[in-house]
Amino acid sequence: MDRSVRGKVAVVGVGETKYYKRGQAPDAEFKLALMAVIEACKDAGISPTKVDGFASFSNDRSDPSHLAAALGIDDLRFSNMQWGGGGGGGSGAIANASAAIATGIAECVVVFRALAQGQFGRFGQGPVRDVIAGDAAHTVPYGLMSPAQSFAMKVNRFMHDHGVEQEALRAISLASYHHAQNNPRAVMYGRPLDEEKYDNSRWIVEPFHLFDCCLENDGAAAMILVPAEKAKDFPHKPTYILSAVSGSHYRAGASVHNTPDYGTSTFKTTAPRLYDMAGCGPNDVDVAQIYENFTGGVLMSMVEHGFCEADGCNEFFVKENLIAPDGKVPTNTSGGNLAECYMHGLGLNIEAVRQLRGESTNQVKDPDISLVASGPMVTPVSSSIFGTEATL
Repeated sequence: MDRSVRGKVAVVGVGETKYYKRGQAPDAEFKLALMAVIEACKDAGISPTKVDGFASFSNDRSDPSHLAAALGIDDLRFSNMQWGGGGGGGSGAIANASAAIATGIAECVVVFRALAQGQFGRFGQGPVRDVIAGDAAHTVPYGLMSPAQSFAMKVNRFMHDHGVEQEALRAISLASYHHAQNNPRAVMYGRPLDEEKYDNSRWIVEPFHLFDCCLENDGAAAMILVPAEKAKDFPHKPTYILSAVSGSHYRAGASVHNTPDYGTSTFKTTAPRLYDMAGCGPNDVDVAQIYENFTGGVLMSMVEHGFCEADGCNEFFVKENLIAPDGKVPTNTSGGNLAECYMHGLGLNIEAVRQLRGESTNQVKDPDISLVASGPMVTPVSSSIFGTEATL
């Protein structure tokens, strides 16, 4: 019995708003979500009234019932939120939407994410309040407050255990900024980065320089998913879901930094399931979009997805291996979270689709398989693999 979503669902539309530096969007978050959905529907060549489901993640505030009312949808059949994990839910939302379509619950599902930090507050800073409760009570009083500080702990442990040098992190940042210079949508378009500028940038928290840290942005992104048998009814070259999984390892959610397996990006149990569902392996992947909350997460994620060995990071992570079109594994070819936009990583999934359509601003030659890893070092994480018709 085939209980997989492999080849049963296709992405037929993608859409994004303009991306802004955090706090600078002129529109409310809900309006940004609507704008992205409408753009994705235009890309798919359909009316927004054809949408019958919504899936999101990271506690998105744009309620599907309100979206359906604003868009004139007369039959909302599916409404889903991936809990936990922040950006770790990006591919998980795709998995949930795919499951709904593959089982007949819905026929046309939008996966979306919207952010307006000027309206609701900043994600990337520590808490500013008088009382700290729960897990944070064990860390904030000792100065472990922000995401950068928390994730630096895990990355430092991994780098220590495997002798990873700072230059490996720098290569990831340089590759993302290199790709952004060809992408007019990127927030860092026209703002190149070189080794000297990276090295001279201020420390945020070791091992992260300024350019090791993701952007903080306002905007919205959306994707339209439909049953695979309908994919060729739409104007663009179809992109099929080969695999989408989420999860985490034993006690990954243990509080106060006391999980038994600490120096990990959390993909050790999910990556084997990802490849098993897709029927491929890391050597088959033509292009990768690896979530960069911080560069160390990219490095650890690529190790756990089988692109290199942990003890071989210094040799693998050089800029030439990561850039399109000819790198060993072209990575974050839109500029990614570091240099295109931080929309909790959904832009990475959109770039995976653009690569397989042949529409990327940093196009890899004739790719058939594109992988996305969403949200390293959180729990749960998720990953997805997209394929062309040739992979079915």
